Amino acid sequence: MIDDDDRDLMRQVKRYLRRVNELPDHEAVPTLTPLGELISEHLGTEASAVSVVHETIADHRLVDADIALEVLAGDGLLVGVSGGEQRHQQGLAEFVSNPYLRYAPGPVDYAERATGPDSSRRVVSLGLRLLRFEGHPLAVTQRAAARQYGREAAMVEIMGGEPEVVTRFLAALRAAMVEHSVLRGQVLSFQPTEYGREAGATFLVRPSVASDDVVLPEGVLEEAVQHVVDIGAYREELRRAGQHLKRGVLLYGPPGTGKTLTVRHLLSITPGTTAVVLTGSGIRFVTAAAEIARTLTPAIVVLEDIDLVAMERHSSPQPLLFEVLDALDGLDGDADVAFLMTTNRVEVLERALAERPGRVDLAVEIPLPALAERRRLFRRYAQGLPFTDAALDAAAERAAGVTGSFAKELIRRSVLRASRDGRAPGDDDLAAELERLLDAREQLTRSMLGAASPGEQGPHAAGPTGSFGWYAG
Repeated sequence: MIDDDDRDLMRQVKRYLRRVNELPDHEAVPTLTPLGELISEHLGTEASAVSVVHETIADHRLVDADIALEVLAGDGLLVGVSGGEQRHQQGLAEFVSNPYLRYAPGPVDYAERATGPDSSRRVVSLGLRLLRFEGHPLAVTQRAAARQYGREAAMVEIMGGEPEVVTRFLAALRAAMVEHSVLRGQVLSFQPTEYGREAGATFLVRPSVASDDVVLPEGVLEEAVQHVVDIGAYREELRRAGQHLKRGVLLYGPPGTGKTLTVRHLLSITPGTTAVVLTGSGIRFVTAAAEIARTLTPAIVVLEDIDLVAMERHSSPQPLLFEVLDALDGLDGDADVAFLMTTNRVEVLERALAERPGRVDLAVEIPLPALAERRRLFRRYAQGLPFTDAALDAAAERAAGVTGSFAKELIRRSVLRASRDGRAPGDDDLAAELERLLDAREQLTRSMLGAASPGEQGPHAAGPTGSFGWYAG
């Protein structure tokens, strides 16, 4: 039990602690660091009294920022920051004034970043630029994302004596990043890290698929080309007529029928168009993809196997499919951007799309190949091999309900059969391997290759995810 003496002692201690807290701590008074003195000399004023403006930059735009800053800095001074690991966790304000760490000019930190499928650039990952903009001195730090230090994005920090100049510099930086972007006209993809976060943009080689390589019913490929490509080719005429350019296209049909090959053909005939290809779990980065498309038009955003996204719609408070559709909504109508989606199971999407109409304005069915298409497919994959036309036609007639993937696998098996005997493949090998693949015991294999089950040869035949594969021939 606390008596009056105890209470009196506690009051005295409280008064003492208050007085101690009010005393100046001379050892903790902020002092300019050597780096702060350099910045103050450049700015012509005490740097510790100047505000710092932060600009967050997606890490996949770091190369663009590096190029833009190099252009804007001209012959300005670039220095690094010494001070151990703490420099990665503290900002420009702490670099300038710090009672504990004496940050000083040091070596610049660099990182190697891709600028294309086969090219890269050394960029500043931590450095300080002392430059002049419109005749006014500015101090700018540039740093890459560092997830080990809790920094998920790249960052630019700007210090200048006049806020209006800093604002105009930021506008010039953003414009230069667009003008000099290494992402423009590239084919990109995003992949998640093991923790589900964005691992950055990956550059892909633009596909090369001729129209003759895409075996579809007459008029189907032309319809997709007209909507995806021709709208962009006549963008100015459409704008003058008050027509919107933004469009959403859905390619649907069983697996293995050529949806991915169609996408690859569309990318082949649109050189100079920025494309972002998202597949599987990478679709969660659709917001980043839409931002790239919005910034670097003309652009195509490819979302493969979007039915897998739709199947999550009942297990999430904000279904990913709706996030995809919201990304499409967020683009201006006159933005030359095409969202190109593929699905093996259109029935999964129908209700979701009906609830959010207007996002997809063209749906193109990529059906199981009819006899005429099967003949073309068999000839395509047998090109250069000694099979007779009669044998290929006979195989195509027997293989009703199969896909291009089936035809490709049949030819491979036929070649392998002959190779085991040390001879060239012939019609007998083709017939024998066709019998094997059509055998009841091969039903699972046929299903994996996209073939329909007996009595299930309509456009919505079920099957596993996958078609020709993104880089399959």
